Amino acid sequence: MLVSAKEMLTKAKAGKYAVGQFNINNLEWTKAILLTAQELNSPVILGVSEGAGKYMCGYKTVVGMVNGMIDELGITVPVALHLDHGSYEGAKACIEAGFSSVMFDGSHYPIEENIAKTKELVEYCDKLGLSLEAEVGAIGGEEDGVVGNGEVADPNECKMIADLGVTMLAAGIGNIHGKYPENWAGLSFDTLAEIQKLTGTMPLVLHGGTGIPAEMIKKAISLGVSKINVNTECQLAFAAATREYVEAGKDQQGKGFDPRKLLAPGFEAIKATVKEKMELFGSINKA
Repeated sequence: MLVSAKEMLTKAKAGKYAVGQFNINNLEWTKAILLTAQELNSPVILGVSEGAGKYMCGYKTVVGMVNGMIDELGITVPVALHLDHGSYEGAKACIEAGFSSVMFDGSHYPIEENIAKTKELVEYCDKLGLSLEAEVGAIGGEEDGVVGNGEVADPNECKMIADLGVTMLAAGIGNIHGKYPENWAGLSFDTLAEIQKLTGTMPLVLHGGTGIPAEMIKKAISLGVSKINVNTECQLAFAAATREYVEAGKDQQGKGFDPRKLLAPGFEAIKATVKEKMELFGSINKA
């Protein structure tokens, strides 16, 4: 059964650890992440971008697959199914399809419009017992159709959005989606401390978890970050393992071309990456 991310993140914030949001792209991804969470007794958030939702044939398909797997694999740890960087329309569509959590990314709107739309979704989600993530200030890097320019959020704007009653808040603190460039300046911990001071017990979200050094991640968690998003890292691990399998000619031995065999090394690579992240975030045995 899917749950809202509220309880798991409230616990994480109080316990000074973070829950990973691992984006799913297909069946292998979903299965690898769910099994790893169960093995490590960790709560988990499955992230779905609007682009990935389209790729997987729509949100109802995603909900059906995830619910089916939770049931068939005997998953008992808390699992939230979360729309990542959702538009206003996307958030509503995911709520209707049965997601347990949504993100409305209004960071590209003027703050007034971001507030108005977020407010409406807060009421909608509260009625249904779903968790809602909001975002303030652009984050660098490229995501599905949303490009940020590496800005750092304004702590006062963060407070304005937090005060609307959202469950969690994503705020740019110098992080970037995708691979980090050579000249990246690092996370702005002063900004994070300031946001934390103004937003109190609100769980804070760190997007672009791939490529941030482990020490910075740990420091961010100690300053109130309770949810960290990981996507690119799992994709890179999957691609590298698949490449190795094909370059070793294993797809041409016996029935090595069978997708169940061909995709197995990539599946294991995702599991290993998720395990490494859960260890770093401190969520193991926190289910």
